[in-house]
Amino acid sequence: MASHDDRGSEDARRDAAAPPPHYERDEPRSVQLDRNWNELLQEIRVLQTSSQILAAFLIVLPFQSRFDQLDAFEVGWYLGLLVLALVIVALLLTPVSVHRALFRRLEKDEIVDAANRVVRVALVLLALLLVGVAVLIFGFVLGLGAAAIAGGALLVLALGLQLLYPRMLRRGR
Repeated sequence: MASHDDRGSEDARRDAAAPPPHYERDEPRSVQLDRNWNELLQEIRVLQTSSQILAAFLIVLPFQSRFDQLDAFEVGWYLGLLVLALVIVALLLTPVSVHRALFRRLEKDEIVDAANRVVRVALVLLALLLVGVAVLIFGFVLGLGAAAIAGGALLVLALGLQLLYPRMLRRGR
């Protein structure tokens, strides 16, 4: 049988995981799923714009006059970044495809869950793309040392913003 202290710590854990009372909504599950889907769509729109701009930048790069000055490693790095950018764009189109495939089949739970997973993956890959682009540009303009510093700093920043900052916000709640 659990002691009084065990019950108290279980209650504290449950209360910590529950949303604050002012966040609770009296809404049917279908309304919640529609709201979640619309929120995900707004996030996807922001991600699509930024990833498409980066992809477009990378696509036109070989047509610039100084592109032929890249060494073999830089060209390989560039091609890797281009593939990564195009994969991100394709990933961010996936929720639309899933929605089209499952539309009107009463599977909004699956649509929202699938979109959420794809957005999480896209966020991580977009952070890696930003780091990679910084390495490419700093390496070309200032050299390998500056590329390593810029890439490392941006990687630490991205990890902090995507992993640590949300955890801090959850703990602060």
